[in-house]
Amino acid sequence: MTLLKYLLCMLAFVSHLAWGQSNFKVLSFHDIVIEKTASSEIDDVTTDNLINYFSWLKANNYQVISIQDVLNAKKAGKRLPDKSIVLTFDDGYKSFYTYVFPLLKAFQYPATLAIVGSWLEVPENDTVLYADQQVPRSKFLSIQELREISQSGLVEIASHTYDLHHGVLGNIEGNTMPALTTFEYNNTTHQYESEDHYLARIKADLIKNNVWIKKQTGTIPRIIVWPYGRYNQIAQTMAKDLGMEVAITLDDGENLELQPVDSIRRIYLINNPEIDEFAANLRESPPALERVIHVDLDYVYDKDPIQQEKNLGLLIERIKDSGVTTVYLQAFSDDDASGVAKSLYFKNSYMPVKADLFGRVSWQLRTRVGVKVFAWMPLLAFNPGPEKLQQLDVVTSVDGSKGIGYLRLSPFSDRSRKFIEGIYTDLGRYANFAGILIHDDATLSDKEDASPVALNYYAKKWGLPPSIEAITQNPELNEKWYKAKTHALTQFALNMKDAAQNYRKPISLARNYYAEVALNPSSEEWFAQSIPNGLDHFNWVALMAMPYMENARNPTQWLNNLVDQTQIYPKASKKLLYEFQAKNWKTDKPIPTEELSGWMRLMRVRGILNFGYYPDDQFTNHPDMKVLKQELSAEAALQ
Repeated sequence: MTLLKYLLCMLAFVSHLAWGQSNFKVLSFHDIVIEKTASSEIDDVTTDNLINYFSWLKANNYQVISIQDVLNAKKAGKRLPDKSIVLTFDDGYKSFYTYVFPLLKAFQYPATLAIVGSWLEVPENDTVLYADQQVPRSKFLSIQELREISQSGLVEIASHTYDLHHGVLGNIEGNTMPALTTFEYNNTTHQYESEDHYLARIKADLIKNNVWIKKQTGTIPRIIVWPYGRYNQIAQTMAKDLGMEVAITLDDGENLELQPVDSIRRIYLINNPEIDEFAANLRESPPALERVIHVDLDYVYDKDPIQQEKNLGLLIERIKDSGVTTVYLQAFSDDDASGVAKSLYFKNSYMPVKADLFGRVSWQLRTRVGVKVFAWMPLLAFNPGPEKLQQLDVVTSVDGSKGIGYLRLSPFSDRSRKFIEGIYTDLGRYANFAGILIHDDATLSDKEDASPVALNYYAKKWGLPPSIEAITQNPELNEKWYKAKTHALTQFALNMKDAAQNYRKPISLARNYYAEVALNPSSEEWFAQSIPNGLDHFNWVALMAMPYMENARNPTQWLNNLVDQTQIYPKASKKLLYEFQAKNWKTDKPIPTEELSGWMRLMRVRGILNFGYYPDDQFTNHPDMKVLKQELSAEAALQ
């Protein structure tokens, strides 16, 4: 089994959310086998267990429905039956005809079967390139079996692409990544494929499989099941244009009444769960859990490729030892510790590339450790150099001060917004990641932005005077101004997520917030940040819970107060993450591991599930991972 398939199995998190009257869940099956062996795939399910699953669903009054039932309910505005289940089977294995099809007929259960045309088009006595190795064609359905299944009235045939269920070279380091969402790297030309070539490749494949399925079954598929669950906005749009209005993913979560049918979520059944575990997957609702290490990629980069590989290996082992669920990984270079991006760690057309490193490190962390990786990115703090900077608009202060200290491009400038959007588009195009963390530069002080382009924006869009002095002297106008800035920064962050999702979907969005905003809500005026606003719009609010940075005399007391002040918000328990400091920047000394560990223990005692820390120093083993993991790891949360 390939590393790619193993990774994507591991990354498909099981949905454990509670049932709602109009909700439905989708089960994802693959090959069905008599028994598991050492060579079995991680997603193989035994025949005995499959029979047990079907019997349990029937005995417990679960309603197995079809995709057509889902569409009918949505179009007619009717509620689905309570405890509705959709069955899907991927890849077109022979076992579907041998074991699954008879069970479906016996139970009268409908199902969806996703077919890879290139595998089934191979002559019967030949071999199929499957998971990077040649396997007998007999592992898959015959054409006659496919036709019989499609004519049964119980099974709808879906497209699983014609030949995109494999990996392609994704970077110069040789990482193999999903063909559907990867701009292929050519080792001979040392170039990524062009936009036009990528679009033509994906569209041609989707068309080819539709034509092939129509030829074999008489029906053009209206369902696309994305290989490995990976997809993007471009592929979604293409599929819809080709008549596939329904798209099935491996995204985590339940399918709610208003869930779009172009992004149906599934429970990926792995490790052949016994009936108790299978039932628990459908019934229980354990809390979400996020444990984070925030990593400087500058620590991994080295001009010497041999040393860089050693650094990467050290990081991978450290993250593996930590037991965290997520890494916030720097995607920009910050050599001078200014917080301003002067170069990036991924291919792009807008900024210098220090090294095409982010995609490789992200992929290695996902494949070798199984953690989610968020691209840590500025929202505004980009400095592409004097020549390009002259063509952009920067944030200025009304009194000429440096404001928060970051050089930032103005979010109220069309040309600056377009420049930043291009960067995020290329991030999605050339890197592989699960989310984005917006840097703490996403803020505007009570004296910013006073640039001419911003003043014009305020007057034109918000009906404010084109003068900061005139705005701030009027309390009503001043409140309107800073609240509008808060919403503008939030919306701009969401827009950048959308730009990246053109090529990589789904993407979660986290954003760093200053602690002062949480402790003193009126400070929204000084930062253009609001915790309730963040909880409403982002997947995660990463609150900088850093007592020494805030001059706290008693860090423990300060943290307790921070929890008291923030857990009052309804969404805080599920979406607020406390990010501790592992270094005292005022003294330039590390925080003792025991103290950092104590802060985490405090969170656990108070029932806080989501926290992490920054920075991490892999070279000095600070914090001491052997000590810290007892409080930090996801496993520790279960103890």
